[in-house]
Amino acid sequence: MNNLDNKIKIPKHVGLILDGNRRWAKERGVSNIKGHYKGKEVASKAGEWFFERGVEVLSMYVFSIENWNRSQEEVDYLMGLLRKMLDEKISKASRDKYKVLISGRMERLPDDIIEKCHELMDKTKDKKEGLVNFCLNYGGHSEIVDAIKKIISEGIKKDDIDEALLEKYLYNPGLPPLDIIIRTSGEKRTSGFQLWRSAYSEFLFLDKYWPDFSKDDADYIISEYNKRKRRFGGD
Repeated sequence: MNNLDNKIKIPKHVGLILDGNRRWAKERGVSNIKGHYKGKEVASKAGEWFFERGVEVLSMYVFSIENWNRSQEEVDYLMGLLRKMLDEKISKASRDKYKVLISGRMERLPDDIIEKCHELMDKTKDKKEGLVNFCLNYGGHSEIVDAIKKIISEGIKKDDIDEALLEKYLYNPGLPPLDIIIRTSGEKRTSGFQLWRSAYSEFLFLDKYWPDFSKDDADYIISEYNKRKRRFGGD
């Protein structure tokens, strides 16, 4: 797809809900662990697929607050995969061209993962050719609750609180609204992903599991986005 064609509308901010690793594994008769590993490999490539097509920001729902309710074995493995992905990103930080941010309640993550998150964000803070926002230990309700708690802790008067002010207290407040959100696996729900920034997002639900996602899907998403007429509450 030629993103220089001025007839093609490129979404500025794309959201991905990475779903279906376990069902992908089940259908192939392999362990959930293999499904998660394959999903991690795809997630590591997704940023490049979208940035080379002109997208500026990619938010990826990697680990939700609710995911802690899975078996301890699975959670431990997911934390291990997260460590591996962060180490890979840190080692490539000098060569990669995009910035990385983390959104979520980082304080509940293991200490070494918190350190790796901060190291990766610091090493990529000056990158200019795209931004990946990894949502880790994230919940849409929690993000808004945490913003309100910060506002209260700073003693801001209720008459001074409006939408613009609350946005400043969200995780990574500089992020723009989401233009389109994609969920893989065929499930048609958002599971609390980016509730505030998705108010006028387009939604697309793909009938494929996340491990089967490819760069061709990035083209399909942009093509589908161009079929939508965004109204923002107007006609």
